[in-house]
Order: sequence, then structure tokens, then C-alpha cells
Amino acid sequence: MSMNAPTMPTQEPMQPMSNSPMEEKESAWQDTWRALLRHRSAMIGGIIILFFIFIAVVAPLLLPFGYNQIDADSRLQAPSADHWFGTDDLGRDIFARVIYGARISLWVGFFAITGSIVAGSLLGLIAGFYGGWRDVIISRLFDILLAFPGILLAIAIVAMLGPGLENAMYAIAIINIPTFGRLMRSRVLAVKQEDFVMAALAIGMKNSRILLRHVLPNSWTPIMVQGTLGFATAVLEAAALGFIGLGAQPPEPEWGKMLSDSRSFIQSAPWTMIFPGLAIMFTVLGFNLLGDGLRDILDPRMKQ
Repeated sequence: MSMNAPTMPTQEPMQPMSNSPMEEKESAWQDTWRALLRHRSAMIGGIIILFFIFIAVVAPLLLPFGYNQIDADSRLQAPSADHWFGTDDLGRDIFARVIYGARISLWVGFFAITGSIVAGSLLGLIAGFYGGWRDVIISRLFDILLAFPGILLAIAIVAMLGPGLENAMYAIAIINIPTFGRLMRSRVLAVKQEDFVMAALAIGMKNSRILLRHVLPNSWTPIMVQGTLGFATAVLEAAALGFIGLGAQPPEPEWGKMLSDSRSFIQSAPWTMIFPGLAIMFTVLGFNLLGDGLRDILDPRMKQ
């Protein structure tokens, strides 16, 4: 009588371990970065922005002239080997003033838009998540601010506070708050209906924790895109306020103020207006290209 050999228990195939949330988040950032590197217009915009940031940081090392160094014997000289962008009506080197002007424009844009994002996002979170009377008050506040043309409201604010670069920065931040606030509110209204938010509410998680861990991270993408585009708008608004004398005050080399000071020489010395105008144009173009690229990459509706 033959005995059957004992059978070995079969082993089930090992299941691959799922990635942790941290790994998934890092992978998403890596995918976004690779897509950004492949996006031609976004890369062009990023290179332009990095160029202006670079010259703003290393400006003192690049310039043989101070931005406010006056040379009466060199008034309104055309571009040359000594003065690459020519000189203005006081003999100041326009190249030096344009480079130092990059510091002012980038500084104003960064702090104004950062303030707008922080204040607008906070108000939008409260209005969208809690609703009720909070939503009514905040939404009506946004409607009141949006009822005025942005630049006119900025002029009114600076006129009340007094002309100056700091007050212009506050005005630009205030007029851009409704844009980010309404964008955040609309996004929060959509996210708070998702299953993971409803589950967090069902288990009794605190509202503050839900906002910080679930709602805000999933509402941040459109704010990033709008912030990049808003930076370009802030540069234009700062130049507009400087052009009418409500922004940076002399002798600060702000691009809008430089355009205003050179209006009388548009025919006799056009370079006094051309180079500050080109600086404004390329800075705004860089941020617009980068913002459009981020929108194409981060918006699922733009993906094919």
C-alpha cells in the first residue's frame, strides 16, 4: 500500500505594497516638475523670471555706476559702450536704474501678491467651509471691492494713505484680495462635498484640522496658478502708480516712474522710455507664460 506524499501548503503570491501618502505626494510633485520642464512656454517664462531675479540680486556687482550717480556732462547720451542703455536728463546711467528697478518691481509684486493670497485664501476658506452669515458678509465684501476698477481703487487707497512705495504695496494687495478669495471659496465649496471630507466630519474631526489637512491642500492648485498671473498684474499696477506719481518716489529707480520722467524726451531721447518699457514688458511676459504653463499642467481639464 503506497502512501501519498504530504502536500506542501501553497503560498499565495505576495501583493505589492502600496505607496505611502508621502511617497504619492512626492511622486505627484516629481510628475509636475517633469511636465513643467517639458512645457516650452512655461520654461521660457521661468528663464525670463530667473534672469530678472538674478540681475536684481547681483546688481551691485554688475554695475560700474550707481543708480543715482549724476553726471551733468553726460545728459541724454545715446546708448554706447560706456552707457549701454544711454543716460537720462540728469546724466544717470539708465542701465543701472533699470537693473535696480527690477529689485523694486519684484519686491512689490512678491509682497503684494503674498499678502493677497494669505488674506484672500483665509477669507475664502471661512466663507466656503462655514457658509451662513459668514459667507454672506465676506461675499458682499468681495462684491464691493470688485465693483470698482482695480487701478482706480488702488489710486484712491494710495491717495488716502499718501504716496509712497509701501502704501502702493498695500493698495495692490487689497485690490487683489477678492480675486483669490472668490477662487478659494469656489474651490472649497466643491472640495467639502467630497467623500473624504464628509467622512472626516462623520467621525467628529475638528473643523480646523479638516481645513488644514484635507480642504486646503486640495484647494491650493488654482491659487498657485492665479498667484503667478497675479504677480504680472502687480508689476503693471506698481508701474501705473509710479507713472502717476503715487508709487515709488524720487530718486528710487522704479520703472513706471522712469517712464513718467522721460515723457518729455520721447522724440529727442527715446531710449529713456524704451528700456524701462521693455523691462516691464518682459517681466510681465515671463510671469504670464509661467502661469499659463502651470494652468495647462495642473488643470485636469487641460490634459488630453
